[in-house]
Amino acid sequence: MTDFIEKLRAWFKVKLRLKTNQVYRSVNEGEVWWCHVGENVGIEINGKNEDFTRPVLILNKLSNLGFLGVPLTSQKHFGSWYVPFVFKDKQQCAVLSQIKVFSVYRLQKKMGEISETDFVFIKDGFRRLYF
Repeated sequence: MTDFIEKLRAWFKVKLRLKTNQVYRSVNEGEVWWCHVGENVGIEINGKNEDFTRPVLILNKLSNLGFLGVPLTSQKHFGSWYVPFVFKDKQQCAVLSQIKVFSVYRLQKKMGEISETDFVFIKDGFRRLYF
């Protein structure tokens, strides 16, 4: 429990920095960004390293300030909650169970864009899972 509390304290410092130094980023669907996901609770996916970041795919741009994002992992997973694809010559998995709305202020650095074929494949996986 002590480790979790320390991680929450560290995440709060990062979150406070993001809130006070809001940097606007323009995004497009299909882009992958390093995103400050944070230290979360229970089964929610966490960010990694001291900045609590992980790659996130922009699934749907909701406004100039927000988007529907899919956290990515390099760990192999199987089942309807995951869509495997290759990004920058590395195997990735879109974690559909962790889709959420993000603020563009959480974005750190653009990593690139996925192929149109993979983007359609991930969107189809989302539709099959949620509709």
